[in-house]
Amino acid sequence: MDKLQWIQNKVYDREQLRRQCNIWRSLGKKIVFTNGCFDILHHGHLQLIATAANMGNVLVVGLNTDNSVKKLKGEGRPVVHEQDRLFQMASLLCTDAVCLFDQDTPEELIKMVRPDVLVKGGDYTIDTIVGADFVQGYGGRVEIVPFVAGYSTSALIDNIKKL
Repeated sequence: MDKLQWIQNKVYDREQLRRQCNIWRSLGKKIVFTNGCFDILHHGHLQLIATAANMGNVLVVGLNTDNSVKKLKGEGRPVVHEQDRLFQMASLLCTDAVCLFDQDTPEELIKMVRPDVLVKGGDYTIDTIVGADFVQGYGGRVEIVPFVAGYSTSALIDNIKKL
């Protein structure tokens, strides 16, 4: 399989992802889930993704659609279109599946994936992580990856505007 096809094969719609997670689970794989906008992919994002991938056998990434990002971040966002962000995330060696979600939160996607480990960045606390109660309710873990200081999409945008 060529590399472009390999990347495209990591992009799932919800039904495909549900079926694939059932297959991974039947094979005894530990499924890890994280999500985000990942607009202007930077070191902090990559640190989160790589760390999350090390917490299990399979990493599923929920990616906010452009519409969802705009609701969360405001006008002018996202900077990078959802199809480009999807391609970037699927291109990473440590991701196994990427799925878009258009809702305000990834709660529905988390409930469908039923991850063994739910991972978020250090700017969250356990009580602010959507899906934490659900995952812990069936014995799953919730992990917070320490925030990488000095990296933020908003700061990058501000720096670019100053140029």
